[in-house]
Amino acid sequence: MKIIAVIPARYASTRFPAKLMQDLGGKTVILRTYEAAVSTNLFDDVFVVTDSDLIFDEIVSNGGKAIMSIKEHESGSDRIAEAVANLDVDIVVNVQGDEPFTEAGPLEQVLSVFKNDEDKKIDLASLMREITNEDEINNPNNVKVVVDQSQFALYFSRSVIPYPRDAAAGVRYFQHIGIYAFRKQALLDFYSLPMKSLEASEKLEQLRYLEFGKRIKMVETTHVGIGIDTVEDLERARAMLRDI
Repeated sequence: MKIIAVIPARYASTRFPAKLMQDLGGKTVILRTYEAAVSTNLFDDVFVVTDSDLIFDEIVSNGGKAIMSIKEHESGSDRIAEAVANLDVDIVVNVQGDEPFTEAGPLEQVLSVFKNDEDKKIDLASLMREITNEDEINNPNNVKVVVDQSQFALYFSRSVIPYPRDAAAGVRYFQHIGIYAFRKQALLDFYSLPMKSLEASEKLEQLRYLEFGKRIKMVETTHVGIGIDTVEDLERARAMLRDI
């Protein structure tokens, strides 16, 4: 299988504009993320896909590979699908542009599900971690996922799922970790399909895959991503880098 990583990178960000171009220990956030993905040695190629000349030039001028988006896109999957449409590739991994401490471990976990999937029953794979803290469970910014007995996703929601009508039932709650590995065809199918009501309501692009019958294999992990969504996150990342 030919496996590549694609890092979707928008310059604009509602919560923290231009966050990917912020300085993080002498390098920009997006450059550190790109270099971290390359250093995992898991991929045949790594690309940043962006709508920004600044980000494009930042990657290319530092010896990296970048692709300019042709169209405006509603989601990361759309941006990636456009970029890989003409590439010879089997599996595409979406690496978040604001995670400069990306490590090999969780990426290996999500890629592992395709190794024995000879019948190609898995369209995409992603990660989840158990959460037990009530505040985390109730936080709508933590997307929850429920799975079947084979660990295929049944539904994703910002709401508490399952609803604990019987607290003694012993259900486990899982937070979705937004690392994805896609079969190329699943991405291309996504790109051609319309947004339906579930995705529009929850603002979760993974629901489009479920609404159109795609199978998402979930892998349990203990990984907690270190994303940069706010100025405070950036300061914490700078502190972490100084301690490394």
